Amino acid sequence: MNFLRGVMGGPSAGPQPSGAETIQKLCDRVASSTLLDDRRDAVRALKSLSKKYRLEVGIQAMEHLIHVLQTDRSDSEIIGYALDTLYNVISNDLEEEEQEENLPKQVDNLGSQFTEIFIKQQENVTLLLTLVEEFDFHVRWPGVKLLTSLLKQQGPQVQQIILVSPMGVSRLMDLLADSREVIRNDGVLLLQQLTKSNAAIQKIVAFENAFERLLDIITEEGNSDGGIVVEDCLLLLQNLLKNNNSNQNFFKEGSYIQRMKPWFEVGDDNCGWSAQKVTNLHLMLQLVRVLVSPTNPPGATSSCQKAMFHCGLLQQLCTILMATGVPADILTETINTVSEVIRGCQMNQDYFASVNAPSNPPRPAIVVLLMSMVNERQPFVLRCAVLYCFQCFLYKNQKGQGEIVSTLLPSTIDGSSVSAGQLLCGGLFSTDSLSNWCAAVALAHALQENPTLKEQLLRVQLATSIGNPPVSLLQQCTNILSQGSKVQTRVGLLMLLCTWLSNCSIAVTHFLHNPANVPFLTGQIAENLGEEEQLVQGLCALLLGISIYYNDNSLENYRKEKLKQLIEKRIGRENFIEKLGFISKHELYSRAAQKPQPSFSSPDHMMFDHEFTKLVKELEGVISKAIYKSSEEDKKEEEVKKTLEQHDNIVTHYKKVIREQDQELEELKQRINTLTSQNEQLQATVTQQVSQIQQHKDQYNLLKVQLGKDTQHHNSHSDTFQMNGIQVEEVSKLKEELEEWKNKHELLQVQLREKDSMIEKLKSSQLEMGTTEQSSQTSKSGGLEHNSELQKELEMLRSQTQLQSAEISKLQMENQKLQVMNTAADPMSGGSGATAVNSSELEGRLQQEIRELKSEVKALSEEKESLKQHLDSSSSTVAILQDEKSKLQQEVAESKKEQDDLLVLLADQDQKLSALKIKLKDLGVPVEDEDDIESGDQADEDEDGDEEEQD
Repeated sequence: MNFLRGVMGGPSAGPQPSGAETIQKLCDRVASSTLLDDRRDAVRALKSLSKKYRLEVGIQAMEHLIHVLQTDRSDSEIIGYALDTLYNVISNDLEEEEQEENLPKQVDNLGSQFTEIFIKQQENVTLLLTLVEEFDFHVRWPGVKLLTSLLKQQGPQVQQIILVSPMGVSRLMDLLADSREVIRNDGVLLLQQLTKSNAAIQKIVAFENAFERLLDIITEEGNSDGGIVVEDCLLLLQNLLKNNNSNQNFFKEGSYIQRMKPWFEVGDDNCGWSAQKVTNLHLMLQLVRVLVSPTNPPGATSSCQKAMFHCGLLQQLCTILMATGVPADILTETINTVSEVIRGCQMNQDYFASVNAPSNPPRPAIVVLLMSMVNERQPFVLRCAVLYCFQCFLYKNQKGQGEIVSTLLPSTIDGSSVSAGQLLCGGLFSTDSLSNWCAAVALAHALQENPTLKEQLLRVQLATSIGNPPVSLLQQCTNILSQGSKVQTRVGLLMLLCTWLSNCSIAVTHFLHNPANVPFLTGQIAENLGEEEQLVQGLCALLLGISIYYNDNSLENYRKEKLKQLIEKRIGRENFIEKLGFISKHELYSRAAQKPQPSFSSPDHMMFDHEFTKLVKELEGVISKAIYKSSEEDKKEEEVKKTLEQHDNIVTHYKKVIREQDQELEELKQRINTLTSQNEQLQATVTQQVSQIQQHKDQYNLLKVQLGKDTQHHNSHSDTFQMNGIQVEEVSKLKEELEEWKNKHELLQVQLREKDSMIEKLKSSQLEMGTTEQSSQTSKSGGLEHNSELQKELEMLRSQTQLQSAEISKLQMENQKLQVMNTAADPMSGGSGATAVNSSELEGRLQQEIRELKSEVKALSEEKESLKQHLDSSSSTVAILQDEKSKLQQEVAESKKEQDDLLVLLADQDQKLSALKIKLKDLGVPVEDEDDIESGDQADEDEDGDEEEQD
């Protein structure tokens, strides 16, 4: 500190050292001192002197300060002082008390020179990038400010160094995530300078998630109500998006357009419009325009326009457009923004046409805007914006054009409310020349590239004054033109007439039908007028040239040849071409041709429309050629055109025929494929049904086998039961049974007679069932088999009865023997009771099984009959489909033969057309070659090849 006190001018005696000497001593101290505290104090002293003695500190201390940055990285305080000193030396942001009138130019040169010295060694910038990564506030903040100043002084050079530095841009992107607002905000300013006019850095910054971070900052700061930080973020977003198609696509694909909608949610209370809010909203509107600018690729612009409609951004902009209390400059920029959002996008144009102003009664927004355009009290920039909006609404919008023109037609005029057509006519014939020009250009855009509306507009009649008959709109325009009004009015009317008459022969005929029009035009062109009138002369020459080029020679006095002779006599061809060239050579013409938006420094410069410049560029050459052509060349050209049109019509006709036949062939092929698939499906169905029938047959056979087994089982079971009944009889009880055998025998005889009668009944019922089943041949054999089964079962029952009779006789013999052996035995009746029970059970089971078999046989016969009917119907359907298939194949063969004949005829016409083109080329008429029609020749070659192969 003693050193500093002595250097800075303490209470020591003697002469005080100069500033340069002091700086030199401080630099020596920084370079030679071994103590860090001494070096730090010396650098701090240099910082305090750097603003007043900027040149001396920069020259003497810069090298030492850079050395400090390299060697004393461990001490953040001395690094901060060194960075601040370098910033004061390089930066041009001087304090207000130091800014004098004669200093700015010298200051600019000084900062640029020191910057050049600093970046001469690229390692210095790389070192600075490393220091910016430090989290310490006293290092990071001055590092950010110094790097920003370097970019301001030598932007392209510093950008290139950062671009080639490893992770250079990514390091700087971390500044946006810093929690300290002052560093974050200065980081935004740094990135603004870094991204200026450098597409490569813009892409890197965008892909480092810059959009997300910047939009988050804008939201945190309050959107349009935020402070200057929002303004800085918006300027950075403009740098990233303007003229950068890659970033624009990334912005749209990232769904960031949707996040712009809250920016424009302005409340109903619009009284609080601070200057910062106006600036922020202005930049936000400009950012929307960057995404939908007409200079962008059409595909990118269209996708952004659709996204803005779907997210509700366009609706929000229209709300601001129709709101009250909005500042004039914001309203103007909003109109321009809405214009470009709807330009060329049918969906957005339709929505804009449906927007109504909040008035009573509601009026369409277009009508309200047109009222402002033709009102001379409105600001000039606002009227230009409304004209641009109307042009964008009609751009590639034939539906909108038709709606505007329809408001002028007699059948659709509504007297209860003001329409767009009435406003345009009012502006066209008002006393304000600017309204005349705007209305004429707006009406010309309603006719742009739409010949149908040009013809319909000829029907418009105007009532000029009370008592006078109405005149057509075309006639009224020419009347005002001939009255010698202001140049701006005449230029607007001439542009309207040129647009109206171009590519519309009927309008040309109506124009020439007025005998005063042609003399007026030739008189205007022939005169030698001042420089202001040269523009009008050029437009008159263009209008007369259009009347010649699009003339269909329907008026005898104004045929093409006569108009050319008139030009030759009164004007001269060379003079006419010279006057025609006045248009494209005019300075205002060149300005208007640059971009679609009408932007003029003053109302006097409003002369040309952008779309009209395209028309002039298109017609200037062809009119010049038409003027120099002779009558014979015109006749030959007309004949050639007619011949070509005829041949084109023939070719078009045959192409249409071939196209229709191709469509028919495709339809027939599709029908054949459909029928084939249906046939396959039916065949599969028939196959499936056949398999199902076979399955039913197998099940039926299986049931018959099971039924036979069950019958045998029942028979064996009853036999076994009877045998067991006899075996279990004890000998002691036989004595008791002997007395009852006679009764048993009698009972059995009664039962036999009953069974015989029952068998007869079963036979008769079985015969009736067999008669019923004879109507179905498929189930006849099954019924007979079942009948034979029943007969077998009856035989078995008879055999069982005989066996029982034999047993009874055997028992009677045994009984006689037992009576001899033991005459005192008592008869028993248990066996006969068991036999009676067994017989009744067997009879009941037989009757039940017979009933079940009858029902099964009947159900199977019905199912088989239905399957047979289904099979017959499927067979008939297959036969019908095969018949239709053969008919379709025959039709395809006939169509192919007819197509071959047409192709042969087309080839002949093509040869004739080629011969005519050769003749035209010999006569010197330029003929554009069309693609050869090779389909007919190719078809002939294919058919010949097929015939050779068949031979």
